[in-house]
Amino acid sequence: MVIDFHTHVFPDKIAERTISALQSASSSTPHTNGTVLGLVESMEKHGISVSVSLPVLTKPEQFESVLNYQVSINEQFKNSTPKIISFAGVHPSCDNLENKMERIKNAGIKGVKIHPEYQRTPIDDEGYIKILTLAKKLDLIVITHAGVDGAFRDTPLMCPPEKLKKVIEKVGHKKFVLAHLGGCELQQEVLDKLCGLNVYFDTAYVLSRYNKNEVKAIINKHGYKKILFASDSPWSNVYSDVQVIKSLGLEKEQENAIFYKNALSLLGIN
Repeated sequence: MVIDFHTHVFPDKIAERTISALQSASSSTPHTNGTVLGLVESMEKHGISVSVSLPVLTKPEQFESVLNYQVSINEQFKNSTPKIISFAGVHPSCDNLENKMERIKNAGIKGVKIHPEYQRTPIDDEGYIKILTLAKKLDLIVITHAGVDGAFRDTPLMCPPEKLKKVIEKVGHKKFVLAHLGGCELQQEVLDKLCGLNVYFDTAYVLSRYNKNEVKAIINKHGYKKILFASDSPWSNVYSDVQVIKSLGLEKEQENAIFYKNALSLLGIN
């Protein structure tokens, strides 16, 4: 079994132009067409049982439409195999954050995605602190982009390891997931500042871009029970990413934890 904890899909009517714009901005190559059907076809082809879909709000006013879309995906796939589980998106500048987080919880959604780079807000902003504090209270997962994003290379980092460390220690939310093995393209800083803290790392985007020794060093220092397999589909080839994990020489128990057991536990599903 394999659970992909970090994927993206877009409504059919905007998928093509959204993928094109993101490809141009980040110089990344898509491996699906960005639609729900495209993700399902990839999952069936490569043996992925469950994918977690993560929306990104670039503006606070997108909350309502994005929430409705994610709820519709969860309803569509509640009895399906393979299954897509959608999180909600939230922006640190949303008004009435408490009400919005409670609505997410009441909709049966298991977590929220934040993206400091696309939201142009540092991770230690009070808006993010409030989101994490509310998520802790409501028992919601929070997953954040961490480290470099190809679309914002010429701007100051919004979510570097040193700021993440302070936020983690301030809030203490145990269901906090740092994407891209804790910080995309910041392997040594992750090793020095984040490994061992009580948060999860996902493997999105970086498995085929780091060398295997770097991947294994982060897994070993952070602990395999806090690592979630993820591809960042459509921006990485999920088959290739699975093969990287299988090539690391991990024990079967460790592989199974990374591929699905940690995710099942975090998501609270059988």
